[in-house]
Amino acid sequence: MKNEAKKMTTNGKPESNRIHFEFTSPTAESVAIAGTFNEWQPNATPMIALGQGRWAKDLALPPGDYEYCLVVDGYKWLPDPLAGDYVPNPFGGTNGIRRVGNGG
Repeated sequence: MKNEAKKMTTNGKPESNRIHFEFTSPTAESVAIAGTFNEWQPNATPMIALGQGRWAKDLALPPGDYEYCLVVDGYKWLPDPLAGDYVPNPFGGTNGIRRVGNGG
C-alpha cells in the first residue's frame, strides 16, 4: 500500500496547483471561465487576450475535480474544446472537467 501524503499549506488547507487554461476564438470580444471553483459566476474569472484570437488564464486550484464552461462575450456558454473530459449539465449542454491532482 502506497503512503501518499497530501501537500498542505501552513494553515492546514491543501496546496493549490497552477492550472493553465487556453482558448482560441478569433471573433470573441471577451472570454471568461465559470465553474464549480467560482460558483459559476460568469464574470468572476476573465481570461486574458493574447492577440490573434487567443485567450489564456492561470488559476491556483487545490486538488479536486472541477466542472466548468467558457463564457464567450458574456452570454455564450461553451464547453472547453481542450478539457479532455466532459459531463452533461442540467441545461442540456456539456461542461468540461479539469482534474487537479496533488503536485499539479
